[in-house]
Amino acid sequence: MTFLLVLVAFVILGWGYYRSQPAGQIGVLVWLQSVVLMGSWLLFFGLLSLGITFNPASVLFWIVVSISLYIILGKRLRQIANQESNHSRSVPPPDSPETPMENTSASIAPPSSSHTPAESLPSIPELPLKNLVPPPVPAADLKVIQGLFGIDTFFATETVPYQDGVIVQGNLRGDAAVVHAQLTQQLETLLPEQYRLFLLSNTEGKPIVIVLPRRNDPKPGGWTQNLLAVILSIATFTSCLITGGFLLSFNLLDHPERFLDALPIGIGLMSVLAVHEGGHRFLAQRYQVKLSWPFSFPALQIGSFGIFNRFESLLPHRQSLFDIALAGPAAGGLFALILLIIGFLLSPSIPVLPLDITFLRSSILVGTLAHLFLGEALQTSPVLVHPLVGVGWIGLVITALNLMPAGSLDGGRIIQAIYGRQIARRATWITMILLAIIALANSIALYW
Repeated sequence: MTFLLVLVAFVILGWGYYRSQPAGQIGVLVWLQSVVLMGSWLLFFGLLSLGITFNPASVLFWIVVSISLYIILGKRLRQIANQESNHSRSVPPPDSPETPMENTSASIAPPSSSHTPAESLPSIPELPLKNLVPPPVPAADLKVIQGLFGIDTFFATETVPYQDGVIVQGNLRGDAAVVHAQLTQQLETLLPEQYRLFLLSNTEGKPIVIVLPRRNDPKPGGWTQNLLAVILSIATFTSCLITGGFLLSFNLLDHPERFLDALPIGIGLMSVLAVHEGGHRFLAQRYQVKLSWPFSFPALQIGSFGIFNRFESLLPHRQSLFDIALAGPAAGGLFALILLIIGFLLSPSIPVLPLDITFLRSSILVGTLAHLFLGEALQTSPVLVHPLVGVGWIGLVITALNLMPAGSLDGGRIIQAIYGRQIARRATWITMILLAIIALANSIALYW
């Protein structure tokens, strides 16, 4: 089974490299990011199939290294994309004199500082990276867009076509969320399924409206990404089963005949991940935001490091980013806590799972609940508890890992929604450095 997964992964990587060639250096960098993403798990499971195992500190250290490489490649990718974008902007349109943005771009350029709401839209794509400036907004559409604004919503003082979009400066006449909703509804009524409207702040903190065509929206993942999501889901379910075996004091790889013994715990861990993902999708549907297929990351010690998904549509505002990012940990963490409490309640009548006392004391929350529900039973080690205790405890650990303020983890997105992209980037590096230090002396369990 492991050999088959490795073979399929290499086929996907090879096909991805072939598809990346027409895109040049950008395509190769994107492909290298996928290599970093998949290579860690290929190496891990490949060595595991040969009987070579790793301690938790080594696994976490390698994850930190992989994340660092992924971020470095992403930074280089953005640099090249910005260079090509700047080059395309410097080329004037054919048969056109001076572009209208040459005299005003300094004052109304789209914001990029950390304090502007623009940073709450991490999924806004780069403008098309071509050697020619994209076609301008049709005159009829521009007239319709100019007619959206009024003294009771957004009083426009200047409207400037910018490549294939429009930037409007003016004065905000009401609550930002209400005005944005009204303008968006009017735009959708007059030009359905053609443009998106963003209400932001420029570098001086003044409100501006940016209208972009929907053809610039993020593209949904292809079949290769969906296939990768399926493979990772299978690998995660396998690692959850192995974790169930570890909790029951046997190695499923050495005793595959005990598959049914580990199955309930494996299903329990997968249910925590499913509820976590369901929380994200419930709020995403509420805000009409599309998410990619979930990419789950297997881990032998705790079953999974969590689930990652991409935004496949633009986020309307920072609040949507915050709510969607928080919904997953809130739902998954609450569900895991409920399972933990039910497990403690059932432990006196169904004491099946032997847990070392240090296992319970490694978490303040779990230790407090254990003293509350088990009392004198904690005087002996191991402590016999219901299997739901193990499932709930590990579910809380997975939730805690996803709340770390790093990258595209839920915690990283929450930080970005509150403080902006620049602060989120700094928090990512600080988190990785701290993880690298902590991994030398502590196990994953202590992060909760």
